[in-house]
Amino acid sequence: MSHISDLYDGSMNTREESSDNPVGELIRQQRELAELSMRQVAAMAGISNPYLSQIEHGLRAPSADVLEGIAATLGVSADLLRRPRSDDDHSPADKDDHEAEPQQPGEHAVIIAAISADPGLTARQRRALIEIYTAMTEATASRRYRRSS
Repeated sequence: MSHISDLYDGSMNTREESSDNPVGELIRQQRELAELSMRQVAAMAGISNPYLSQIEHGLRAPSADVLEGIAATLGVSADLLRRPRSDDDHSPADKDDHEAEPQQPGEHAVIIAAISADPGLTARQRRALIEIYTAMTEATASRRYRRSS
């Protein structure tokens, strides 16, 4: 019999979701960007709060109907939730994405300043966008470093 701690590898930190759960991670990110609680999304989508939690943690796979309901609640396309792109899924349009010129020193700071000053975003949205932008640029720099080594 497995214990709940076995499911989490001893870690109860929900911020460190596994990359093998792209649907749940995307749902959580979209929910947080919409500034909705798990309880609110579950109620609006017509599912239970524990069921949504299990979906977000990768313990259950949602049916097509449930995914449609969650997508509608979050105001996103169900296709976005059905087929989240992994870092290795590149369409031909993305082919040169990783071959772009490396970011110039100071360019990162300018972009962060622009995000921080955008009056069309809430403080929470600004933090999320800055966190995502920083993570993406760091991942790209790391990938370029590994390729050049």
